[in-house]
Formats: sequence, structure tokens, C-alpha cells
Amino acid sequence: MTVQSDLEIAQQLAASIGAVFAVRSITTSVGADRQMRFEGDLLTEPRAASERILSSFKQRGYTARLRTESDHVVVIATRGLFVARPILDVRAAVLFVLTLVSVLYIGALWEGMTSSEFLQRPLAGLPFAATLMGILMAHEAGHYVVSRHFGMAVSLPYFIPFPLPPFGTMGSVIRAQQPMHDRRQALLIGAAGPLAGLCVAIPLLVVGLLRSTVQPLILTPGAVMEGNSILYATIKFVIFGRLLPGGGYDVFLHPVAMAAWGGLLVTMLNLIPAGQLDGGHVAYALLGKRTRWLNRIVVVITLALGFVHPAWWGWAFILLLLGQRSDEPLDDVTPLTAGQRALAIGMLVLFVLLFTPKPLVIIGPTGA
Repeated sequence: MTVQSDLEIAQQLAASIGAVFAVRSITTSVGADRQMRFEGDLLTEPRAASERILSSFKQRGYTARLRTESDHVVVIATRGLFVARPILDVRAAVLFVLTLVSVLYIGALWEGMTSSEFLQRPLAGLPFAATLMGILMAHEAGHYVVSRHFGMAVSLPYFIPFPLPPFGTMGSVIRAQQPMHDRRQALLIGAAGPLAGLCVAIPLLVVGLLRSTVQPLILTPGAVMEGNSILYATIKFVIFGRLLPGGGYDVFLHPVAMAAWGGLLVTMLNLIPAGQLDGGHVAYALLGKRTRWLNRIVVVITLALGFVHPAWWGWAFILLLLGQRSDEPLDDVTPLTAGQRALAIGMLVLFVLLFTPKPLVIIGPTGA
């Protein structure tokens, strides 16, 4: 029995892709990762070459990653493969139930109920809860369905209960066991959630606004005013024929409208173009490694926005901790098509339309 050296295996791997990749040099490493590094040039267009390289290495039990460095392409091979199998976790179901109860409770508070009254009538906050949870579920379903379409192993969504105003939840997350295949996947998976969520949020916002009333704006201490975005202000203008708040009047939101507005806000936050947020995936698909500078710029901008509304300082802290690393796909060489770039730019425009400088304003004792 003959044991092949790493260099011999690397040479065989290089030979298997010789039709699409001209190898300049081979480097093997020792240690736990035992990586093999192939520097060279693609001999055909990037998508066809990357598919051949990834497939050839996979057949031999190696996971390949393609990167661009200065004037050449690098293929990094690691022993082992990602196995795509759905993740079923009872924790997801438990967290969903806890989040539903939490959002029902906050919905009851928006109805003007006390905590003791909520215990007597736990379904009183159902219009708010059903609206917000419906939007969040649609958002996560968009990510899940598109991820599974691409054969990725992903968990069910983990909802995060947070029984405090304004929403009763901090959203949800989905865990992936493997990296995305290429920038196209990063774009489509990142865009699927916000688009699916908005398909539910916008119609429900219209329904909620039609059940809301426009009244004189009385700045009662302790009252809460929702912030405006371009999209939200436009929808109110179409329905009520005027810019609100304005002229001493504002719309007093029905719980369905309040929850739908919250859905728009959550979508906006997810579309922030940084790190592993949905907007971060979209930005990486469009810009590649240049997003490491964008991640830092976004933190600086968010810190500055803290002087407009202090909630942004909390987001700046979160982005500083969690928003500085972008998920790199296996194939980081194949660029987006013109249509895919248009979608990526459209998602960034959508972020601008949803951007809300002052998410919520609580009226103080002096009426401001």
C-alpha cells in the first residue's frame, strides 16, 4: 500500500483541472487545515471554469474556494466536503411560541391594555401579532426557500422573543452549515427575505392605514410617534392625500398599521449594507472584497446617526461586533451578470426608500 504525499495529491488535483486552469505554482500547508493553494490563470470564462474546478475537487473529496489576487486566480483546496441536510431543531419551535406570546403581549399594550388585562384576554393583541409575525415569517421563508432551492443546509428560523416595546421581538435568524456557492447565490438569498417580507408588509400597511384615523396632533407626554421613510410617507400620501405629520395633523395608527410599519423598519435594518445582514450579502455580491471598507464606513455613518436618534448608537455597537465580517462564497471569481447587478443596485435603492432616520420618537414632558 502506497501513501501519497500532499504534493502528489495536489499535482493530481491540478491535472484534473488543466483544461480550465493553468497552474503557476502549488503550495501545501501542514497542520489541522492541510490546505493546498494553486495560483494560476483561468483558461475559459469564469463561471464555466469555477464549475469545473469545484466539481472536480468535490469528486476527489476536497472543497475548493476560488479567489482573485492581483493579476491571478487562487484556488484553495481543503480536505472534506459540506453535507447538505436540513436542520430540524425543537428549539426553533419553542422560540417561535415564546416570540408569539411576547408579540401578543406587546400587541395588547398597543391596544391600551395592562399586563393583568393581557392575562385575562391573551388574544386581544392578535391583530398586531398576526401582522408582525406574518411579515417576519414571510421574510424568513424567502431566505429558507431560496437557500433550499440551491441545496444549502439551513435551519428553520430562530425567532428571538423580547417582551418589551415596541415590537416584542428582535427578529429571527437562520443558521447555514455551508458557505454560498457564488455571488449570485449570495445576492438571491440576501434579497429573497426582504422582498418576501415586503410583499406581505405593504398590503397589510395599506389595510391598517385604511382602518386608521387622521386627527389633530396633540403632543401628549409619553406618546409615541413612528418615524417616516420615503416609502412610508408616500403610501400615506396616496391614501390620505397629504403629507403626514403636517399642518398639525397626523395619522393615529391601527395596530395592524403599527405592526406593518414595524415590518418596514425591520426590513430596513436588515438591508443595512454591512457584514452578514441581508444588505451585507447584497453588497458583497456587488462589490466583493471591497465591502470590508464599506463595513467600516457603515459603522462610522451609524455612529453619526446616533446624534439624530440614540437608537443608532446601539446599532453601531452591534455592527462593530457582528458586521465587520462578510460571508465569502466558494466561487468569488465569477462576477454578476448585468441583470443581477441591476437587482443588487435595486436592493440598495430599496434600503434608501425604507431608511428611517428617527425610528420612534417618545414625546417628552415639554412636548418634544
